[in-house]
Amino acid sequence: MTEGSGNFGNSGDSGRRAIRVLLVDDQALIRAGFRALLDAEDDIEVVGEAADGRQGVALALAHRPDVVLLDVQMPVLDGIEATAQIAADPRLSGVHVVILTNYGLDEYVFNALRAGAAGFLVKDTEPEDLLHGVRVAARGDALLSPAITRTLIGEYVSRRPAVAPTGLDVLTNREREVVGLVGRGLSNDEIAADRVISPTTAKTHVSRAMVKLGARDRAQLVVLAYESGLVVPGGGGIVGR
Repeated sequence: MTEGSGNFGNSGDSGRRAIRVLLVDDQALIRAGFRALLDAEDDIEVVGEAADGRQGVALALAHRPDVVLLDVQMPVLDGIEATAQIAADPRLSGVHVVILTNYGLDEYVFNALRAGAAGFLVKDTEPEDLLHGVRVAARGDALLSPAITRTLIGEYVSRRPAVAPTGLDVLTNREREVVGLVGRGLSNDEIAADRVISPTTAKTHVSRAMVKLGARDRAQLVVLAYESGLVVPGGGGIVGR
C-alpha cells in the first residue's frame, strides 16, 4: 500500500469528516453485510446503495462519495463501464472507485484499472482489510500491493508485443524514474529511499507525472508505466535504467 494524506481520520479522530462510501452490487445480501461493517466505524458513512452500474453512476453524481465499492459483473451497466463513466466525469474527480470481485486476479480487474479504478478487493476479504482498503482509497492512494501489481498488470500487458517507451517525453528524467518505480509497486517512502530523496519530494514527482500523463490516480500511473514499455513485465526492471 502507499502512504498519503487527506482530511480523513481513523475511528474516533475528531474534527475530520467521515469517509463517504457508495455501495454498488446486484446482491442485496452482500450490500447489507458491507453496510453493517462500514457503518459500525466512526470515520466511515455509507451514503447510498445501488443494484446496477447505471444506478451507481447516478448515485455517485447525486452524493459525490469519497469511495465507490463497485461490483464488476452487474446487470444494465457492468462495473468496468460504470468505472469508466465515473472516471471520465470531471464532476466526480474526487471519487475513488474500488472494484469488488469474486475472482481475484483476472482480466476484469485489469480492465477496470485501465478504466480508472483505484484498486480492487475480493469480496471474501477480511473485514479489517476492507476497512483499510476504504481508508487507503479515500486518501487517493492506489489499492495495489507490489505483488498484485507485478502479477496482475504484468500478466496482461506481457501478452502484447514489446515496445519502446512512448508518450513519456513530457516527463523529466527524474519523473520518468519515479513513474517506473511506481510501476513496480513502490510507495512514496520506498521511492524516496531508492532515489535518495525525501518522501515529500517523491510525492511531488509522482503528482507532477500524473498531471502530465493525464493519469487519474496512482493505479492508472502503474498501468501507464507498463503499457508505455517503461517497466518490462516479468523483468522487474525499468527500461533505460
